[in-house]
Amino acid sequence: MPQAEQVIPDQASSSIRGEISGINKAGSFLFARRGEILQVVLTNANKMAELILHHFDISPFAEKIRLVLGIKGLAWHSVQIPLIMPKPKLTALTGGYRKTPVLQIGAEIFCDTQCIARALEQHCPEPSLFPAGNEGLALALSAWSDKAFFEPGAGLSMGTNQEIPEAVLEDRKAFFNFMDFDTLPTSLPHLYGQLRAHAALVDRQLSDGRGYLLGDAASWADVLAYFVIWMSRANIAKAPGLFSTFASLEAWEQRMAAIGHGARSEMSEDGALAVARDAEADTAVSVDPTDPLGLSAGQPVTVAPDDYGIVPVTGELLRLTIDDIAIRRVDPLAGEVVVHFPRIGYRVEAA
Repeated sequence: MPQAEQVIPDQASSSIRGEISGINKAGSFLFARRGEILQVVLTNANKMAELILHHFDISPFAEKIRLVLGIKGLAWHSVQIPLIMPKPKLTALTGGYRKTPVLQIGAEIFCDTQCIARALEQHCPEPSLFPAGNEGLALALSAWSDKAFFEPGAGLSMGTNQEIPEAVLEDRKAFFNFMDFDTLPTSLPHLYGQLRAHAALVDRQLSDGRGYLLGDAASWADVLAYFVIWMSRANIAKAPGLFSTFASLEAWEQRMAAIGHGARSEMSEDGALAVARDAEADTAVSVDPTDPLGLSAGQPVTVAPDDYGIVPVTGELLRLTIDDIAIRRVDPLAGEVVVHFPRIGYRVEAA
């Protein structure tokens, strides 16, 4: 399997080399310099070397996870995937999951940014995405961020960005079932108002001078708020003026951008498939016997998101808990893999 060499995250100056002050629980060097903590990821085939993110650079949801990798100072492999279907090599890993991004750790495949964030938190607990015991609140904010805040931004991106290729636009028309493309032009003023109102909430939370939404450290809550602003800057006409009155938000936005994306190296889709084939998943079987669905370990099931991009993935049930779902599947290209989903927002049914 490919292994990452010991590297310094892209936001860290080379001048800090040799200033090692300790090693954290995830096996990473910690550096202290001018009050900052900077991580350097050790070579470790079982932990750090096999973080593979399947994404494309303009994906706003992938920007969430790239930021998490930056917060944690992790080394990772970037696999660029097509913007539109078909995506046969990614499908070999996921079984057809439609959304972006996907995280691969060996033969373990993690779908949905909620699931990916928690997997990375378990993989590298420090610095935490959920400081000061705010895990429940930060995860609950996903529902606000991914719907109420994201959807106006997505509508404005589709409705005002004249540079979107026609093939991508047609693909998104089928994908975004929450968006009425026929009435989109007349809905733009409403969407501008909604996006601005949600951005104002972020600005208001920061108005007391705190560095980040939940305090002094960047958290999953910051990532959830930032990715919509990031998308808006890149795609929406009038975006600069839209946020210009939010001084606290704009200062925070600069701090978030400065975090960076960790230490990135490129990998081909074929390289990622080879990693999956050569690895062995070690997911612990855990199906809650009191779960309302009444499913059993080993039972064939389908899993699909309950909002949009609804493409069922079929496999053998390994995990069904209050937090997560995992299924085992076999593909000629990828071999045996375990595909993970969050419980919230996903429908599981007997196949």
